[in-house]
Amino acid sequence: MKILFMHRDFPGQFKYIAPVLAQNPQNLVMFITSDDKIPTMPGINKLVYKIPEIAGSLYLKECETAVLHAQATANIAISMKNKGIKPDIIYAHSWGPAMFMKDIFPDVPLLCYFEWFDNAQGGAVGFDGNLPSIDYRETIRANNAYKLIELCACDGGISPTEWQKSQFPKEFQNKIKVIHDGINTDICKPDENAKFLVRDKNLELTAKDEVITYATRGMEPMRGFPQFMEAVNTLLKKRPNAHFVIGGNDKVCYGEPLKSGTYKELMLNKFKIDLNRVHFVGGLDYDEYLKLLQISSVHVYSTYPFILSWSILEAMSVGCCIVASNTAPVVEVMQDNFNGLLFDFYNLEQLVEKVEYALDNKDKMKKIRNNARQTVIEKYELKNLLTKQIEYIINLISNKSN
Repeated sequence: MKILFMHRDFPGQFKYIAPVLAQNPQNLVMFITSDDKIPTMPGINKLVYKIPEIAGSLYLKECETAVLHAQATANIAISMKNKGIKPDIIYAHSWGPAMFMKDIFPDVPLLCYFEWFDNAQGGAVGFDGNLPSIDYRETIRANNAYKLIELCACDGGISPTEWQKSQFPKEFQNKIKVIHDGINTDICKPDENAKFLVRDKNLELTAKDEVITYATRGMEPMRGFPQFMEAVNTLLKKRPNAHFVIGGNDKVCYGEPLKSGTYKELMLNKFKIDLNRVHFVGGLDYDEYLKLLQISSVHVYSTYPFILSWSILEAMSVGCCIVASNTAPVVEVMQDNFNGLLFDFYNLEQLVEKVEYALDNKDKMKKIRNNARQTVIEKYELKNLLTKQIEYIINLISNKSN
């Protein structure tokens, strides 16, 4: 089987499935990407492209970027075709690179990973109570054009959650199967002997300490960072022995950045935070990140109605006691008082109350921790979901050849 993967960032959502397919010597696994920073993986033929500077208007900036990626991947695909290389299937992240694949390989099944479709009403837009301007809504609609092209062109689609699938236009949802990327529960597992080192303070924390954790890629409203810092300000007074460890980079990954400064700077200026007990540890490598989850007394996860982070499922798999926002992506995987504790996103008192309740009722939380891990084992185990993805790939190839 010849499989051609496409993603702007190597390996993206294909970090598990691409290496598994590459382990089979009968498979030829190719990967077109613009990311030349991360080394390739064994058995994967990595093909790298570059795109020129973006110069489009606000309305077309994202769409123009997608077209430039699509043109670059098309050039590589044409070169492959001229050398007699024809994939059995193309599996692309729906970020633009697959737009022109049907023009080059019209009879090759195209599978797209559909992560998110922006809607001008509902979902994340307007969740903070601020109604978007007409200009903003027009920009969203214009920049969805490339996703609609891929929705029309593809033979099948995959979305990681029912919530994310539901954001796509109803007339295309029958093309999309819900199959999560999967969580490696053999790696993401509890370890009562884990130790986490706050390096800049040479402070070692263990599961015996009272540690409230928060970990995302960036620090932004979309993932509830300002609300978490407000809760930290309150909890510092209520929990004199608690430490707060915040993983992530001081930047905005989703949503609009501030015109001046960062959200971390904003919250540190707003509150007198005791930095002897509040530890910003930056972006962590995966092993350190898992240790952080393993020593966590309470892990806080918060999100707008947006893409569900891998991190909440990884924390559940580790057996964390999670206090999470009662928002659509979360309630698909978490039930209050069963495998986590839920709070209303903007209710600071409720967030603080739930964290304290979890800290004061460790025995009751044992069942919730166990249920959290069991949920992931039953519904999001990597091996099972890789099998489902591969079965879907084989079915698409088989249906196209019949």
